[in-house]
Amino acid sequence: MVPTTSRAVQWPETTQVYYPDSSAFVEATARWNAFKAPGYDAAISPSTEEEVVAINSIPFLATGGRHGYGTTLATLQNGLAVDLSRINEVSIKTAGSTLTVGGGAKHSDVLASVYEAGFQLPSGSCSAVGFVGATLGAGVGVFSGIYGLLIDSLLSVRMVTASGDLIEISESSNSDLFWALRGAGANFGIMTSATYRLRQQTNKGEVFVADLIYPAAFKESYFNVLQALEDNWPPEQGINSAIFWDPSSNATCIMGTFVYTGPETDARRVLAPFFNLNPSVSRVVVVPFYKVPSVLLMGMIEGFCDTKEGIHSIHSLNVRKFSAETYVAAVGKFEAFFETYPAARSSAAVLETFSNAQTSKVSDDATAYPWRDAKRNFMFQMGWEGLDNPIGSVADDFARQLRADFVATSGYPELSVYVCYAWGDETLEQIYGRDKLPRLLALKKTWDPDNVFEYSNALPTKYPVPYRSHSPGRGKLSASKGNGQISSMSPLRRANKYFDIVEQASYLFV
Repeated sequence: MVPTTSRAVQWPETTQVYYPDSSAFVEATARWNAFKAPGYDAAISPSTEEEVVAINSIPFLATGGRHGYGTTLATLQNGLAVDLSRINEVSIKTAGSTLTVGGGAKHSDVLASVYEAGFQLPSGSCSAVGFVGATLGAGVGVFSGIYGLLIDSLLSVRMVTASGDLIEISESSNSDLFWALRGAGANFGIMTSATYRLRQQTNKGEVFVADLIYPAAFKESYFNVLQALEDNWPPEQGINSAIFWDPSSNATCIMGTFVYTGPETDARRVLAPFFNLNPSVSRVVVVPFYKVPSVLLMGMIEGFCDTKEGIHSIHSLNVRKFSAETYVAAVGKFEAFFETYPAARSSAAVLETFSNAQTSKVSDDATAYPWRDAKRNFMFQMGWEGLDNPIGSVADDFARQLRADFVATSGYPELSVYVCYAWGDETLEQIYGRDKLPRLLALKKTWDPDNVFEYSNALPTKYPVPYRSHSPGRGKLSASKGNGQISSMSPLRRANKYFDIVEQASYLFV
């Protein structure tokens, strides 16, 4: 008889099992985001990929850093949490310049070892995010201008499929699936490990980081400087620009966080126009690349990323063409919003500006990732206190309005969004790109014909599918849903017929 609850399963002796009445359960299921969260009746922590293969028939999500925030995750309730934190090995082969990491390893587990071995590779800006998880969407970050996307450094993965098979995937083994994993990996299986090509360090791995804060009145000056650099952006430079409420000045402010992979003298020359604006606050440090997450935003990003069970509702879009006018208008709208709704002052707008000098050198056909021509990603990160607070719907409506404003000047004909940043109301085309969909759908039908992996940016096995309304967490969503920061999903051989709502179990790496 197929087990229908986690208590009925004979788990391997080395698999740790937790239930809601224990502190271990709380630790194994605590997420960065409490908004539209999945719900669990039990949690397990496997220690090997063989234990992962043994998971069968119970709807679950498996997690690494647990930073995924897409609203579609809430479709899993009363499920099983699979905590992959014990599968976190990190192995570097200096002779071959390769890195192999376990499926549950976080950025903090990986980057210091890479630096100490004399190498570098693309990475994100939060040390608590799962490394393999961040890869499967594409892996954009402040070092993309020099090293490209994380998927461009990916050599192979070991994956458990929907049918429970453990397979190796690379350019020479299951190459079609390898193409799909690099941009749509959450749809096909659980990644128990991944191997990457390491790069030689730039500037001995040292980077220049500057945090500059300006009053909102500087909005025209700041964004005009940013636009003037539109076609002359050096690959060594990455920027996060934020519009936020500053409690110390009790006002809306603009922050520019600049990460330059190169000598300080070069960085100061490139950034002189921003320093010349005379920011009200300025802080400069030079650190090894692995310490960037700990110093960004004057160190606030580290605390922000480590916060558990906060509320984060994030609407995002890709930007191909910069429009200073749109950004200036957004500052004014945020000023009015913060004045009217003090309860939502933890919200912010974040503009990521990463050179695509290396990203665009890779053929668009090489991977499933569809947005290699994007120069920026914009996120409206809305926050408030209390899941039942009515300010939430006001904040989300405001974010959607701003998103529409930016789409109009983004350089794309319609909304497009990086799969890891999607909120959950986007269409398949807006997430995966129209040109990629036919091949992705064919591979989905081959590798996951029963749509086992349906909770996160799910590709359907039939197309087209009906568009769904904004009602995440209420019953089962159609396959045209989008997703948040999702990186990888897991294998469940096949959920049994008794689970009407979830029909097929899924895996999530966050």
